[in-house]
Amino acid sequence: MQSDRLRRRSVGFLDKDGVNWSCFLVTYQGECGRWRGYFSFRPGDGEAEEDEIRTAEIFLEDSENQIDRKARGLGRPLLSGLLSSALHTRALTDGDPPQLKKWFRALLQRNSRKLAGEWERDGSSANDRTLTELQSIYASYRLDQVAHLITLVRPDDFRDAVGRMLEGRSFDFGAKDQLQFAMMVVEFIESRLPLPPFEVWIQDYLAHPEAYRLYTHTLHRSGRLP
Repeated sequence: MQSDRLRRRSVGFLDKDGVNWSCFLVTYQGECGRWRGYFSFRPGDGEAEEDEIRTAEIFLEDSENQIDRKARGLGRPLLSGLLSSALHTRALTDGDPPQLKKWFRALLQRNSRKLAGEWERDGSSANDRTLTELQSIYASYRLDQVAHLITLVRPDDFRDAVGRMLEGRSFDFGAKDQLQFAMMVVEFIESRLPLPPFEVWIQDYLAHPEAYRLYTHTLHRSGRLP
């Protein structure tokens, strides 16, 4: 299906397991002249097409307005059920690439926040921070750079890269040592990024604290890349 034939409109938001999902009704006119439609869901932190999931085509009507009326009359419980079904279908059919990439991004985000807390929201002056606080923000910054890089890599390429980093072993989400494998991957990537040493970083941070605050806020909370 060519994307220029698709018509999308928002039909609301859903919360599932603490993740906020945008819900869209997607319609297009088939070759026979009748209209078809399905629902598409995108998580609040989704930046790329691979983050979006969809249902099968569940509407077939003579007009687009008929689909729109039926879709908006389904109600939140049924939409939530369709989201759960779409998530389950993706887990069965898509394999690891999108899941692997999102898992690493979520891990890095949790650890970044754990290191630096809510520093970008507390309003404190950069010059008033202690050395320990600055070191924590620096460690958080390094993890954020890894997360940013992972976001820019295609899911299939990231899966292949992880396999090479783990010397050919696949990443098993059910393994007890998954965190150990994850940290091996993170350390591998971080060691190869051209990141400034703490002494250089702190001078730039103290000179441009607002730029760092905005970067961190956007990366963690705005659902898009800085």
